[in-house]
Amino acid sequence: MKPATISGLEITGSITPQAAEILTPEACAFIAGLFRAFGPRREGLLGRRVVRQAEIDGGSLPDFPAETASVRAGAWRVPPAPHDLADRRTEITGPVDRKMVINALNSDAKVFMADFEDATSPTWTNMIEGQANLRDAVRRTIEFTSPEGKAYRLKERTATLMVRPRGWHLLEKHVLLDGRPVSGSLFDFGLFFFHNARELIARGSGPYFYLPKMESRHEARLWHDVFLHGEDALGIPRGSIRATALIETILATFEAEEILHELGEHASGLNCGRWDYIFSCIKKLHRRAPHPFPDRAQIAMTVPFMRAYCLHVIKVCHRRGAHAMGGMAAQIPIKGDPAANDAAMAKVLADKEREASDGHDGTWVAHPGLIPVALQAFNRLMPGPNQVSRQREDVNVTAAELLAVPPGTITEAGVRTNLSVGVQYLEAWLGGLGCVPLYNLMEDAATSEISRAQLWQWLKYGATLADGRKLTAALYDSLLAEEMVKIRAEVGPARHDRGHFPAAAELFMRMVKSGQLDEFLTLPAYEMLP
Repeated sequence: MKPATISGLEITGSITPQAAEILTPEACAFIAGLFRAFGPRREGLLGRRVVRQAEIDGGSLPDFPAETASVRAGAWRVPPAPHDLADRRTEITGPVDRKMVINALNSDAKVFMADFEDATSPTWTNMIEGQANLRDAVRRTIEFTSPEGKAYRLKERTATLMVRPRGWHLLEKHVLLDGRPVSGSLFDFGLFFFHNARELIARGSGPYFYLPKMESRHEARLWHDVFLHGEDALGIPRGSIRATALIETILATFEAEEILHELGEHASGLNCGRWDYIFSCIKKLHRRAPHPFPDRAQIAMTVPFMRAYCLHVIKVCHRRGAHAMGGMAAQIPIKGDPAANDAAMAKVLADKEREASDGHDGTWVAHPGLIPVALQAFNRLMPGPNQVSRQREDVNVTAAELLAVPPGTITEAGVRTNLSVGVQYLEAWLGGLGCVPLYNLMEDAATSEISRAQLWQWLKYGATLADGRKLTAALYDSLLAEEMVKIRAEVGPARHDRGHFPAAAELFMRMVKSGQLDEFLTLPAYEMLP
C-alpha cells in the first residue's frame, strides 16, 4: 500500500473511509503543528529521563527538589472543578472500542476514562476506530449491534468523558513527519481535541484528560504549553482543557505539587495507581540490591511506602484545591462461585472504604459490576461531591518513607503468577487486545510490566525463594514450560494454536533475562504490531 501524504504528514496506515473522516486535511494540519512545535521538547525531556536514571544509578536518590521549595511553600490553588467534574466518586476505565465506550458511559460511574494507553493495544485500527468512537459518543450518535443482534446506544444521562492519551515515551509509527514517527501522546490528544473540543463545550462540558507516566514537572509544563497551543488554535477560552495527572512514577511523587503548579489553569487533580507505581519503583531503584521487592500480591496499598505515597498525594491535592483520586479495583465479578465472589467484593469494599476514609475524592474500577461497591463506600463516607476541603495537615511524608522497600517474601507461586500472567497479557496485546480478564482480574499493560520487572530484578540480583532456592534462568524456563502447558489447557488447543503465545513468551523471557532492565515492554512489542 502506497503511503498517503496529508497536510505534510506521511500516513503509512490504511486510509479507510472511517480513517479519512478522522484524518482530514484540517485535523492533520493541526496535529502536524503540534508535532513541529513540541516534538523537539518532548525528545529533550526523554533525554533528561536517561540522565536522571544515570544519576540515580550513581547513588543520587530521589528527593523533593530544593530548587522548587518556593512552589511548595506558596499559597496558590488550582481553579475550581467544572460542574461535571465536581463529583468524581467513581470512575470506570477501559479501552476505546465501541461497545465498551457505550457501556461505560451508560454505567452509574460519574466519569468514564477512555484509555488510549495501558488498556488499548495500539494497532492502527484500534487507534483510528477509537477516535471515531469517541467522536460519535461526544455527539451522542454512537450505536453498536452485536453479532447476536443486541443493540447498544446511549442513555439520556451518561458519565462525564475523560481521555487518556499515550505517554510521552510512546510513538505512533504509522504517521511520519520529515521521515520520523510522531509522538503517540500528541497524536491521541490532537485528534480528539481537534474533533471534539468545541462540541464538548457547546454541550456544557469540556475537553478533559488524564495524563500518564510523567516523571517531572517539566513534562507537565510541556502538556500545559500543548494545551495553550490547542486552545488558541481552535479559538476556545484558555483553561477550557482540564487535566488530571496520574502519579504513577516514583519521580513524579516527589514533584506532585510542582506538577499541579505547572499544569496551571488546566490542573484538575492527581491520581494514585498501584502496578505502574510499583513497576516504576523497581525500575528506577533496582540497583539498591540486595533488597528486591517481594511477590506483588504482598504489596498492598496499605504497606508503608504505598500508604505514604497516597497520603502525600491527598495532602498535596487538597492543599491546592484539586481532586485526589484513588487507585484501581481490578477485580471482576466471579460467576458461578457466590462465596468467592462475596470475598472478592468484600476486599474491594474494604479498599474503597480505606480510600474514602483517608480523604480520596473518588476511585477507579475496571468493571461495571464494581461500581455499586465503590459507591457504597464513598456514599457513606463522603456525603458531599468531594472532600477537597478536608486538609491532611497531620500528614508529613519524608523521602525515606517513599523510598522504603516493602517487606515480604518471594514464593514459587509468585514467580509462576508473574510468568503466566505476564505472557498471557502480552499475547493478548499482540493480538490487538489491551484489556484482558485473567483469573478474576481485569489486567492491562501495567500488569505485564510489573511481572517482567520483578522477574528481572530477582534474576539479576540472585534473589532466593522463601524455601531457599536461588532464582535462576533455568528455573524460570522450567516453571514457564509448566505454566504454558496449563495455559494451553485453560484456553483450549484451538485458541492457543492460533494465538501469539510463542512470540509473547519469547519476547517476555528475552527481556526478563536481559542484562539491563529495559524501560518499557511495550516499546519492542509495538514493533511486532501491524
